[in-house]
Amino acid sequence: MTSSSAEQRLGDLARLRRVRDRIDREYAQPLDVEALARDAHMSAGHLSRQFKLAYGEAPYSYLMTRRIERAMALLRRGDLSVTDVCFAVGCSSLGTFSTRFTELVGVPPSTYKREAELSTMGMPACVAKQVTRPIRNREATAP
Repeated sequence: MTSSSAEQRLGDLARLRRVRDRIDREYAQPLDVEALARDAHMSAGHLSRQFKLAYGEAPYSYLMTRRIERAMALLRRGDLSVTDVCFAVGCSSLGTFSTRFTELVGVPPSTYKREAELSTMGMPACVAKQVTRPIRNREATAP
């Protein structure tokens, strides 16, 4: 690897980290890969390929995972409807939200909300968050 390609790779990694941090921070905002790529001074295709190489999933999948994690916390709280949670985490389609939630968690959001209170009863919130966190490489299996 030449020094210029090593410098390019380090520059890409720094930009990818900034993109990931922005997704973590602004998950509830309308974000799309083209805008993230433009702000990172990369093409959308290059960003997607490099992000997946660095973090194991595409930027959009990472964004949806963050949204679902936050949705799980809001549903465990119990004071919001599934629709309210969907919009609170930045999803604009209840159908897409429910489908993605079910893929990652294994149950629909309404079922998760009903069962969450029992499954985490007496558990500190920080432990409940870790125990119930969706992990992309361990997606729920189809029934």
